[in-house]
Amino acid sequence: MNEPAELDKFAARYAKAWCSQDPKKVTAFFAENGSISINNGPPAIGRAAIAREAQAFMTTFPDMVVTMDKLLHDEEGTKFHWTLTGTNTGPGGTGKRLRISGYELWRIDDDGLIVESKGHFDGAEYERQLKLGVDG
Repeated sequence: MNEPAELDKFAARYAKAWCSQDPKKVTAFFAENGSISINNGPPAIGRAAIAREAQAFMTTFPDMVVTMDKLLHDEEGTKFHWTLTGTNTGPGGTGKRLRISGYELWRIDDDGLIVESKGHFDGAEYERQLKLGVDG
């Protein structure tokens, strides 16, 4: 999957999977022993662990929409830039609306699956919006 057009389609399908409220749709984009880490946290390794990470966001934001902003290729690798919008109405939620952007740095294997994803977003802004909302 070295063709940019193929990778763009893959990324668009990946964003749609995050909107599905089905974590297995997200894990299908990862190699069997793939990993995802968020803001330099410990990696979730394997599809079951990745599903738990995806489910946490899906539970927190039942109306979550993830959009692909752009896909870049640079010396670090493939960067999937995204924006997440949703309302924190999951268990114990604040009811506040959130809009946060970030990116994932991907390493993709020969089968066209994500072996490693390192996600980055402004954690302090995320926490602020959970409490006060996007406009707070």
